[in-house]
Amino acid sequence: MKLCMIGTGYVGLVSGTCFADIGNTVYCVDKDKIKIEKLNLGISPIYEPGLDELIKKNHSSGRLIFTTDLAKAVKNSDIIFICVGTPTKKKSRSVDLNFFFKAINQISKITNDKKIIVTKSTVPVGTGDLAEKKLKRKKNFDIISNPEFLREGEAIRDFRYPDRIVVGSNNKKVFKIMKSLYQPLINKGAKFFTTKRRGAELIKYASNAFLATKITFINEIANLCEKTNIDIEDISLGMGSDVRIGSRFLRAGPAYGGSCFPKDTKGLLSIADKYKINLSIVKAVVKSNQDRKLLLTKRIINILGNKLKNKKITFLGVTFKPNTDDMRDSNSLVMIPYLSKKGSKISYYDPTGKKKEFNKIKNCYFYDNIKKSCENADLIILNTEWDEFKSIDFKKLIKNKKFKIYDLRNLYNIEEMRRKKINYHSIGRSSTN
Repeated sequence: MKLCMIGTGYVGLVSGTCFADIGNTVYCVDKDKIKIEKLNLGISPIYEPGLDELIKKNHSSGRLIFTTDLAKAVKNSDIIFICVGTPTKKKSRSVDLNFFFKAINQISKITNDKKIIVTKSTVPVGTGDLAEKKLKRKKNFDIISNPEFLREGEAIRDFRYPDRIVVGSNNKKVFKIMKSLYQPLINKGAKFFTTKRRGAELIKYASNAFLATKITFINEIANLCEKTNIDIEDISLGMGSDVRIGSRFLRAGPAYGGSCFPKDTKGLLSIADKYKINLSIVKAVVKSNQDRKLLLTKRIINILGNKLKNKKITFLGVTFKPNTDDMRDSNSLVMIPYLSKKGSKISYYDPTGKKKEFNKIKNCYFYDNIKKSCENADLIILNTEWDEFKSIDFKKLIKNKKFKIYDLRNLYNIEEMRRKKINYHSIGRSSTN
C-alpha cells in the first residue's frame, strides 16, 4: 500500500519506517526542512535502538521517502496517518489540538479523492467527530482512530510484535482495508481489535492511565516498605505472581515521565471534566506522581545530612528511561535545578549525550564517560537504568572514600553493597546504614 505519515516525530518516524520495512511505500512528511535533509542522509532526529539501520535500509530501497511536499505525499497515498504532536496546554491540562486540525485542513485543501485518514496521535474522545464535521463536504474521506502503543527504547519490537492492533471506525468497510495493511503483524500473533472510533480514542487514554496507576501504586507501597523494614522487590514479586495483577509496571522507582503517561493522564482528566465525571483515582495518580519528584529530592538532602552546599553530586543517566534520549518529565529536570540552587556542584553522564535543558543551570557539567563524571563525587545518583550502569566498580572509580550512592532504580544488591562497605541507599528498601 501507499502510505503518508504527517509528522516525523517519534510516532510518525518509527511507524513510517516499520511500515516501509514490511513492504509498503511510505511518505514521511515534515515541515522542518533541516530534519528532512538529515533523514535523507540517514540521520535520525531521535535515539531509538535499531532505527537508524532501518531508515537507511528502507530509504535506499525507495520504499521510505522523506519530503516536505505534503501535497505530493497526500495525492500519492491511499492511507494518510496523522502523527503530529498533541501536547498538554501550558495553562491547563487540556490537549492542544492545533497541529492536528491544521493537518486536517491541509488534507482537505489538497484533494477530493477517496482517502482513509488515520489518527495515530493521541486525541480526546470526540476529536474524530469534530474532524469529520470539518470535512463534511469531503464524502470520500473516512476518519478512523488507530492509536499507537510504542514504548520508547522498545518501539521497533513493539511495532513488529504488538499485543493488539486497535482500529476504531464508524464505517465497518474500513476494517477490511486496515486488516490487510496490518496482516503481516496479525500473522505473527497480534490481535486485531475493532471498535467504534470513540472507543479507540478512549482505549489509548485508559490504557496509559491504568499503567501509570500501577507505577504510582507500587511507588507508594515502596514508601511504606522503607518505614517497615520490608524489601519492595519481595512485594512486587509476590503481587506480580498473581495473574490477575501481573508483574509488569510494578517496579518501584522515580516518578513516571516521558511523552505519554504525564500527558495522557492529564488529558484524560480534561476529558472527564468536559463530561463532568470525577476520575478521582486518576487525579490521585497525577498528584502522587508530581509529589514523588519532590519526595525523592528531599531524600537527597537527608542522605547528605542537610549539607548540600559545595557537595559534588553525579547523575548517571538523566533521561526518563533507558534506550531513549527523551527528557520529557524526567526526574532529573526537578532534581538538578534544585540541587544547583542549593549550592551543589552537579556532574552528569548520559549515553545519549549532553542535554540542552541543563545548559543554563549553574555549576552543572556534562562528562562524556562514567569515570570522569564520578571520580570526585560525594554522592552518585543512579537515575536511569542504562545497562552500562549495572556493574560499576564504584570503589575503584571514585577517589572520595566517603562517597554515597542513591540508587533510584534498585540496580544493586543491598548485601553486596554492605559487604563492600559502601554507603548505599535505594527505593523501598532499608538503608545499609
